[in-house]
Amino acid sequence: MHHPFSPLRATPRAPVLAILLCGALLAACSKPAPPAADVRPVRAVLLAAGGAAASAEFSGDVRPRYESRLGFRVGGKISARAVDVGSVVKRGQVLMQLDPQDLRLGQAQAQANLRAAQTNADLARSELKRYQDLRAQNFVSQAVLDQKVAAARSSQSTFEAARAALREQANQTGYARLTSDTDGVVTGIDAEVGQVVQAGTPVVRVARTDEKEVVIGVPEDQVAALRDVGEVKVRLWADPDTAIPGRIREVSPVADAATRTYTVKVAIPARDDIRLGMTAVVALAQGGGGTDDIRVPLSALYQNKGGSSVWVIESNAVRLVPVQVGGVAGNDVLLTGGVRAGQSVVTAGVNLLKNGQKVRVLTADVARRGDAEAEAIGAGAAR
Repeated sequence: MHHPFSPLRATPRAPVLAILLCGALLAACSKPAPPAADVRPVRAVLLAAGGAAASAEFSGDVRPRYESRLGFRVGGKISARAVDVGSVVKRGQVLMQLDPQDLRLGQAQAQANLRAAQTNADLARSELKRYQDLRAQNFVSQAVLDQKVAAARSSQSTFEAARAALREQANQTGYARLTSDTDGVVTGIDAEVGQVVQAGTPVVRVARTDEKEVVIGVPEDQVAALRDVGEVKVRLWADPDTAIPGRIREVSPVADAATRTYTVKVAIPARDDIRLGMTAVVALAQGGGGTDDIRVPLSALYQNKGGSSVWVIESNAVRLVPVQVGGVAGNDVLLTGGVRAGQSVVTAGVNLLKNGQKVRVLTADVARRGDAEAEAIGAGAAR
């Protein structure tokens, strides 16, 4: 009988241990397998020259070209308001009313002063007539007659001043009624009944409806391009399918302190369906769109060190190429330099690439301009 730990039972295991030990040594001495190349899937387009003009779109709202801030020409307490915001008014229509009590008292005082001045003037004329008769009979001296002439003239001047004061006070009483100076619509109410206002304080805003414009804000880096705008199209949010021709009427010389944009006013034709306050989009197309410009999607641009670049595909690898952006055409940008027609550029995944990286094109689109239509090509055509 053999013992379980006798040499006769341990001997068969020795060759197995030797084989395992040799395999471990060989594995430690062998070189690691190289990692598989990282091939990133991307989308790309085949560049072609495009003749589309550069354009830009800005949102704004419809406003009246002329809007008046009306106020009373005299101070007082507002006793009545005859209009609301949105009310359509005619020229001469009463908008607000002041309490006329104090103005009427002033008018009564002016009338009393006029009557007193008239009485004094009549008395001075009578005395002058009497002294002229006495002077003719040599009963008074010429000096006394001259005094009566001066008194009569002074009384007449006082009478004329009192008459002018009465007219002025009558006008003041009439100014207690604020009327519209044009046909239009009320766009704002700045004071209410019971409020005491000073002369000239705006209380009602009235806008003319015959001339309208769209007001937009243009960034400072695009203001200079407004000189080259060849066509202006306005589309209302309520009717986006209709393009309304516009005209740049005014460009503000100073940027807005809050938005840091320059206010641009675009004149539009008078139409009944265009209402004040509507939201509009203004498309500004530059007239100098060249046929050598290349149009690419906005997603193809890669911002690198303060400049714009695109990833060009060459031999299934990408290379970063700086480009010059000439303008915007819808959702695309126009490139004026850096690339040429016939090259393929990446349009999706530009932020995940590096120079020399291998790529696999998922979808490639041929971008052509003119009468040719864009068509899709398979992934194999771009490899």
